[in-house]
Amino acid sequence: MLSVTPERTSGDLDLLFGALADSTRRDIVERLALGEATVTELAAPFSISLPAISRHLKVLERASIITRSRDGRWRSARLSPMSLASAATWLSLQERLWAERFDRLDDHLARLGSGEPASQTKTKRGRP
Repeated sequence: MLSVTPERTSGDLDLLFGALADSTRRDIVERLALGEATVTELAAPFSISLPAISRHLKVLERASIITRSRDGRWRSARLSPMSLASAATWLSLQERLWAERFDRLDDHLARLGSGEPASQTKTKRGRP
């Protein structure tokens, strides 16, 4: 299994990416990147009910993407950037991994195109 970060497990990343899979929640995250906002302020650009926005906020909170607070009657939310940093770290690891694989493929295809013999390195199955 790929090591993610000490702070985040694979299950945590499942919650995080699942929460970000919805466009409304991504829009909310983008809005909260500008600063703390009340539920009413977050709901304003959407044509959905306040309870629906609250459900989206619960999903984001469960994934640790946001934190919520209450001041009297006002409920507000703020972005928790560390959870997004762990996703960025995971994505960066994936990008490096695939860049290396594509570089090896490019080298292999260049050797094939030049008539150079393919590498004698064996794979796990014993085939070149």
